[in-house]
Amino acid sequence: MTIGSQHKQFAALGGAIAGALLLSGCAGTAKAPANTLPPPDAHAQLYDASGADRGRADIYRDASGLRIELVARGFGPGTYGMHVHTTGTCTPPDFASAGGHWNPTGAQHGRDNPMGAHHGDLPNLVVEPEQIGRATLRLVGSRFEGDGGLLDADGAAFVIHAGPDDMKTDPSGNSGGRVACGVIVRGGGD
Repeated sequence: MTIGSQHKQFAALGGAIAGALLLSGCAGTAKAPANTLPPPDAHAQLYDASGADRGRADIYRDASGLRIELVARGFGPGTYGMHVHTTGTCTPPDFASAGGHWNPTGAQHGRDNPMGAHHGDLPNLVVEPEQIGRATLRLVGSRFEGDGGLLDADGAAFVIHAGPDDMKTDPSGNSGGRVACGVIVRGGGD
């Protein structure tokens, strides 16, 4: 056997060993799950008046009250008012069936109103050009169920409005028509 042929055999053997080590390393590596959030306690699948999917709001109970993780699809750039409404019904085209804002304490509307705010008053959703609307919202001191809770006998709905909420005008912040609505239901769905 010549030195050249020994070198070729060694190179082939080294390549085989390196390949085996690479494969064994991959076999022991588990892929991390894509979604690391726990399943929500409730959710609302959002639709517009024509029935098109406009996003989803996932609701979680936490130590301070409730947290909403929102993904809004199909909205142009702009600012949109959004609220939790008092009735779990979303009848198109105007979604008036969702009732007024969730307001178990009888407050006035708006975070900037000295007599406010409703439990269902939320910050505005700002959608940037070429982006999907995303927001993490907190309802501090809000209950999930029970007396004055989100999921009472007639349920609740998540609504996105056509324009921005001015955060002070009672009862709705002059946020315009309701352009997307989703009934809040227990669990994470499918």
